[in-house]
Amino acid sequence: MWKIQTFPVNMLEENCYVVSDQTLEAVIIDCGALTDIDRKRITNYVADNRLNIKHHLCTHMHYDHCFGAAFVWEHYHAAPEFCREDENIYAGMGSEIFGPLVQTMQNGLSPKAARYLSDGDEVAFGTHTLKVLATPGHSPGGICFYCKEENAVFVGDTLFHCSVGRSDLPGGSARQLMDSIKRKLFTLPDDTVAYPGHGPHTQIGFEKRNNPYVC
Repeated sequence: MWKIQTFPVNMLEENCYVVSDQTLEAVIIDCGALTDIDRKRITNYVADNRLNIKHHLCTHMHYDHCFGAAFVWEHYHAAPEFCREDENIYAGMGSEIFGPLVQTMQNGLSPKAARYLSDGDEVAFGTHTLKVLATPGHSPGGICFYCKEENAVFVGDTLFHCSVGRSDLPGGSARQLMDSIKRKLFTLPDDTVAYPGHGPHTQIGFEKRNNPYVC
């Protein structure tokens, strides 16, 4: 059995997840922690629960999902793990959208990738394993993390409750996004809980029946 703690962070209320199990090993998924308050909430939670952070996993590298990459590296010596196709986005940290803030945040501190993840790869921590699902469309290197045992998938900005991620940013593709959702997410069991990058969690079966944007 695992425990999922959600931290909405930064100005876009991005969902940063800390996932742990009874071994006290844990992963951080999509750390967009931007402010000192954001970061203190996470460090307090990790310390209070005596967690050992093993990985920092990134569903994609848009700035609001990886503002905290340097923070996680400095505190837990866990560098981001993501798909190589998003390397250029990470290098620019979304400067085409939020240039001045991005430049302030970078300051040469962004750690290099600890590992490039590809479709079918597995990430282990504690007694759990997350399988990587390639889901490009929102970004060229978008990925999701699926745990069959816990019946859960972390979907980043690929899928939301009754919505989908935007595909008009550099490297995005509406066609790829629809294909990723249909082939990789909607083929999971209907009762799989989907944890998105923004907003509330949902279920795959519910989205198959009710999501008006998947065509």
